[in-house]
Amino acid sequence: MSRLYQESQGRRDNLAGSEQIFYSGFKEFARLHRANSHAPEAVVEGASRAMRISMNRELETLETHIPFLGTVGSISPYIGLFGTVWGIMHAFIALGAVKQATLQMVAPGIAEALIATAIGLFAAIPAVMAYNRLNQRVNKLELNYDNFMEEFTAILHRQAFTVSESNKG
Repeated sequence: MSRLYQESQGRRDNLAGSEQIFYSGFKEFARLHRANSHAPEAVVEGASRAMRISMNRELETLETHIPFLGTVGSISPYIGLFGTVWGIMHAFIALGAVKQATLQMVAPGIAEALIATAIGLFAAIPAVMAYNRLNQRVNKLELNYDNFMEEFTAILHRQAFTVSESNKG
């Protein structure tokens, strides 16, 4: 593990994901172990906290633009609906201005309404699909990070107690 830590230390500005979580956890483990080798529980707990903080930062970065997609997906149909109402109003205004109604009088307003509806749906559908896909991927990554942290904490726990027992003997 020390070798992995040293390799990642040279690239610490470019670390992301599980690699960043490993780096943060092992760095804190090594620091606390040097300072407090007789309290292995405290060492492992500190490393676990450092990994949790690192994971939260990673997730925050991943979730940066997801709310925007949710907003676009939820308001676009309303903007399309507003355009639809606007176009229908134009159609009725055109009808009210003449004594004899023809299709040529109504068609532009209805076309305007349908275009507005289509634009709203054109924006909303891909945004909602992207929102759901990204949300699902972030949730999966969070689960993977949690599993990695649990496994790594178990390894650190064994190492801390092995070293602690060898110091006693």
